[in-house]
Amino acid sequence: MAPQAARPREEYVHPDAQHAKKKKAPSLFVVQPITAFYIFLGANLTAALFAPIQDCDETFNYWEPTHYLSHGYGLQTWEYSPDYAIRSWLYVALHAVVANFRRLLPRPTKVAEFYFLRYALAFLCAFCQVLLYRVISFTLNPRIGLFFLMALVTSPGNFHASASYLPSSFAMYTSFLGAAAFMNWRGGLKTSWGIWWFAVGGILGWPFASALCAPFLLEEAIFAMISDRERFWEAALRLGRGVIAGLLLMLGDATINTFFYHKFEVVSWNIVKYNIFSSTGGPDLYGTEPWTFYFRNLGLNFNIWFILALLSLPLFLLQKVFTAKQHSLQSGLRTIVFLAPFYMWLGIFTLQPHKEERFMYPAYPFLALNAALAFHIVLSAFGSSDPKTLIGKIPARLKLLVVTSVLLLSLDLGLTRIAGIYTAYSAPLKLYEPLGAGVVGEQGIGGRGDNVCFGKEWYRFPSSYFLPRNMHAKFIRSEFRGLLPGEFSEARTGFGFFGGTWLPTSGLNDRNEEDMAKYVDIRQCSFLVDTQYPENTDPLPPLEPDYITDGDTWDVVKCEPFLDASKTHLLSRVLWVPESDLVPEKFRRKWGRHCLLRRKA
Repeated sequence: MAPQAARPREEYVHPDAQHAKKKKAPSLFVVQPITAFYIFLGANLTAALFAPIQDCDETFNYWEPTHYLSHGYGLQTWEYSPDYAIRSWLYVALHAVVANFRRLLPRPTKVAEFYFLRYALAFLCAFCQVLLYRVISFTLNPRIGLFFLMALVTSPGNFHASASYLPSSFAMYTSFLGAAAFMNWRGGLKTSWGIWWFAVGGILGWPFASALCAPFLLEEAIFAMISDRERFWEAALRLGRGVIAGLLLMLGDATINTFFYHKFEVVSWNIVKYNIFSSTGGPDLYGTEPWTFYFRNLGLNFNIWFILALLSLPLFLLQKVFTAKQHSLQSGLRTIVFLAPFYMWLGIFTLQPHKEERFMYPAYPFLALNAALAFHIVLSAFGSSDPKTLIGKIPARLKLLVVTSVLLLSLDLGLTRIAGIYTAYSAPLKLYEPLGAGVVGEQGIGGRGDNVCFGKEWYRFPSSYFLPRNMHAKFIRSEFRGLLPGEFSEARTGFGFFGGTWLPTSGLNDRNEEDMAKYVDIRQCSFLVDTQYPENTDPLPPLEPDYITDGDTWDVVKCEPFLDASKTHLLSRVLWVPESDLVPEKFRRKWGRHCLLRRKA
């Protein structure tokens, strides 16, 4: 008797997936993925070109180590001391390889390397964004995908995060990829890939970002528990593959860090240990904020979209209660899983005393997703044409006018905030051209190896990529009483490759205690960077005099306008306000001067 053909195995298809439904006519809201990619890329390249460095951690913890690997010198924070080892050299080395590729192209300069790396980050971010956009469009609804795109490209939050050289930005990229893998059930569940991408973000970027996959893993566990034995073991296999891949990556990261630190280090564990189990004060040493911090910050950076993101779960539950259209319990649970990561992340970090804007970056994909889904629900209800309802009696043109006005208001708020940030704080990226920064051949004033000094403006230093001809950044004492960066050892002979990454350090500590050895005498400074605020009539501190007016010692080489935040109205600080006599004096922006000074001969 001939053997019977094996029965084809039935593929599990989620009932809410687009490919599980009957084919419909193309939606008016469909934006082709390649078009969406170009839109994302345009927004991100704009950020790469114009966004100021908002966080000195980006300069000192990432640009400076990258500069050390590429050019042999740079500033070293305590996090890179072999005594603490809470920064991954693999993450830095990957970026250094990309930046160094710019040297192979025409007209190479260090500033060109800086912007080339930013452009590469913008491209990578756009690629990750469009993958999640595509999954949202065919898994949920093309209109939700369109709103997701709009929420990102028009937001100041994306302007800050998309091209920033920060682990939290990198974790944001992998959040796009991880969410896309978990949400995409077309062709089968992709749990292993989802775990892998969140592991990449956690191990190479920021360990805490891996927690964002928890709702998806819970969903997988629930479906596995209510399925038959075969599907249970399939789920266990998917989970095991993802975990093993993450552990192998952790081992690879530890291997690279062992090469640089000359001892075995699991950096991701060191970060968790310092932030949660530290006995020296941990991150709270660097300042604490009230619980409202992230609500104010996200309100500024996402305006209406943040409000929608907060309302997404209540709106969805109301829709489930009142809509006549029936969905399965499984479909509703799946949507709640999609919405959960943003709420979880916001709740966890709101409870932490130490807060920074960049801590929200990994959750930006979920904020945009929640906002897009909420806006879709609102429009579905608002677009009702049932004459028995109050909304149904509103003329369609009036509804269109209301919706268009809301979107234009959001766009205006986003663009004016972006313009306000650029015009107010971009001076540090424009100041160093007279030294030869960005000039082919690095022809400029000053000599090779000159010291460029920073006092009270130490945290505005954009990185050694803006100091040509082996010029070094140095610090003079100001009123700041925390720990400033040291310098990577430049010893080479007898110390192998990159000796500065493993040689013992002096004066670096995890308690934010000032080290006097980090300062130089001002007489050793060939150049000095300082900011003057003419509107400030208060007496200046003894260690922070107005060097710009000291014409006997310093020549002013170049000055750029810099916002005097302390004298500018709140509205004019957070949004761009035109320089016009029509603007009331109270709301006009007040300006200082961010200047490069040269010691007189």
